[in-house]
Amino acid sequence: MLALRLTRAAHLAVHLRRLLVAVASAGTGFLLLCALGHALSHPDTPGASALRLAWCAAPLAATVYLAVAVARTDPGTRPRSGLSAIGLGPGRLMAVSATTTALAGALGSVAALLLFLHLRGDLAGPSVDGLAAGALAVGQSLPAPATLTLLALVPAAASAAVAWNLRPREPRRARTNDVRGYGRFGAYGWGKARETFGTYGRFGARWTSSPAQAGSGGRAAGAEPDGPSGLPHGGAALLTRAGDGGGDDVTAAGGTPPAQDTAPALPAPRPANTTVLPWGIAVLAAGLTVETYTGHPATAPDTTPSAGVLIGWALTALGLALAGPGLTHLCGRLLQAARPGALRLLAGRVLMDEAHRIGRPLGVVCAVAAAGYVAGTLYGADGPEFGPLSTLGAVLVAGCTVATLLTAAVEAKHARADTTDALLRLGAPPATLRGAAVVRALALLALFGPLTLAVAQLATLPLSR
Repeated sequence: MLALRLTRAAHLAVHLRRLLVAVASAGTGFLLLCALGHALSHPDTPGASALRLAWCAAPLAATVYLAVAVARTDPGTRPRSGLSAIGLGPGRLMAVSATTTALAGALGSVAALLLFLHLRGDLAGPSVDGLAAGALAVGQSLPAPATLTLLALVPAAASAAVAWNLRPREPRRARTNDVRGYGRFGAYGWGKARETFGTYGRFGARWTSSPAQAGSGGRAAGAEPDGPSGLPHGGAALLTRAGDGGGDDVTAAGGTPPAQDTAPALPAPRPANTTVLPWGIAVLAAGLTVETYTGHPATAPDTTPSAGVLIGWALTALGLALAGPGLTHLCGRLLQAARPGALRLLAGRVLMDEAHRIGRPLGVVCAVAAAGYVAGTLYGADGPEFGPLSTLGAVLVAGCTVATLLTAAVEAKHARADTTDALLRLGAPPATLRGAAVVRALALLALFGPLTLAVAQLATLPLSR
């Protein structure tokens, strides 16, 4: 009920994004039902039917990716201060977001079932004849368990992915720059001051004078004489590690802890994950290798590419998605090279900060664009015809990836809204901010455009032999 109320009270842009999820779910569900119809119409070729069902994993993954991006930008399920007091903590809001995604996916699955039954002629109207008639299983009864399983696949996968990505996480603690000190045997943790090897063995090495006496020029009148170690009584503290790992429990010799800064550490901002760039390049190379050894040109319009091509393109997309944040971060660094001005400096800093948000969608869009280039080369004027179901799948994958990239750009814009307002209050002209956005777009196009063409050319080479 709460998910329905939040859905009804959302803004128009949020409704449009959820409608995109429902449309993508409808298209993916229709392709899954067509794979089932092909298996019913061609019982003598189970391998071809299984291959068609395997190729439905591409639009399914694109739909789930879009659903996760839409859920992340939903303002109705964003944690706010004070909501935990009424039972709307991060876990409850995550459940609400997953339920909303499941509702959108279920709506699309119902629409796909109605369209499939209408084209079969089970509802009002005649059945469809032509190339796609063999995938509709006209005149045969649909098995209810298989139909319901395929229709429930998209909502279940989308809601599970949303719940996993929006699960409550512990805030990251800020890293300290303390150096490791050599302590007594069995002690653990970080020392207050750096010690050299063998320091602890010297007598009195762990005794330090109190700040009050260290700052005074001499000893007050009537003070007690020094102890045997040469340190004044009551003015020395023994710094030992007595904590349980959760804090720095430093106790004095008399049992009184010294004054410490008890301010809690703030959560550290999420850094851009650029360390997976070499792994992304390695996975990309592996995907291109698989495509080289398994790719063969198609000779008929109803010929489905082999499973090796599917695995190769999946590895290629995964490699570009892993390398996307690192490449975006590198693009931001290159913008700030060679004595940058205010415009290039602002554009580069924003790119470095947003690398983890827009890097992966950019990599996926590059993979889809490269696949489109290869498909255009393979199914050209002198090649086989591109079937209607293949066209539907290609449109679904391309549309979902582009919509995911735009949604990630909207999320990044909302994330830096406070910074933009601060710059405007400081007197930055709006034209400068718009110019920085243009510079960022051109820099990303200059980096990812040649990369897409290079990947497409490498993937086309084995098909042109």
